[in-house]
Amino acid sequence: MKWVVPHEHGAWAMLIVPFVLGMWAAGPELGHLFLFLAWLFFYCGTYSLIQSYKRKRDRARWVRWGVAYGLIGLIFLVYPLIVEPKLWILAPMICGLFSINFWYVTKGDERAIMNDLVAILVFSLGGVAAYLLGTGEWSFLMFSIYLFSVVYFMGSVFFVKSVIRERKNPRWLTYAIIYHVFLLLIPVFWGTPWLFLAFIASLIRLLIWGGKEIKPVQAGIIEMVNSLQFVLIVGLLLF
Repeated sequence: MKWVVPHEHGAWAMLIVPFVLGMWAAGPELGHLFLFLAWLFFYCGTYSLIQSYKRKRDRARWVRWGVAYGLIGLIFLVYPLIVEPKLWILAPMICGLFSINFWYVTKGDERAIMNDLVAILVFSLGGVAAYLLGTGEWSFLMFSIYLFSVVYFMGSVFFVKSVIRERKNPRWLTYAIIYHVFLLLIPVFWGTPWLFLAFIASLIRLLIWGGKEIKPVQAGIIEMVNSLQFVLIVGLLLF
């Protein structure tokens, strides 16, 4: 029996980074382990269900894995929900955003930048959930984690497209540079000006590699290193 494991590097980063920030800000506890496992299996489940639509020949297998992952995720979610019932509030948001993602898949337009944004909005809720579980509170810090996760990963979208699918589009590179410069200003507008440091590396890597041909695995490594420094700087300066 071959396990179904998502192979999208960017999605793994989006799954982990916001959650780690939320957990770090709230203070790690046992419930975070169960919550992360639930989050992980739900991601694998939704990935499998999306693949079941795209790969009609092997649809039954994908559906089985999607259902199995979903059930495992629900089992792991029981304890966090008992500890913090407010997590239920996030359910309709996650389901609503996922339905939009699935709609893009049905239209054959899953590479659309708006679809990328919706996916980022979903994944970044992992940080909200982790923070809420640890504190039980809605706070400025929680919304900061969500905001900075969203805008950071949108920068990743611009970068990856500029070196792969839109590499030969100079207009796209210009948009990407403008966005990354704007990234440096967002912390100032938000009232946390020192956090512009978390986005400097994103601009530098775009200026170095943007518009150039690099392999997807190289882009993945660059993004993993960038995500690590982002987590460390945000965690050390914001919490």
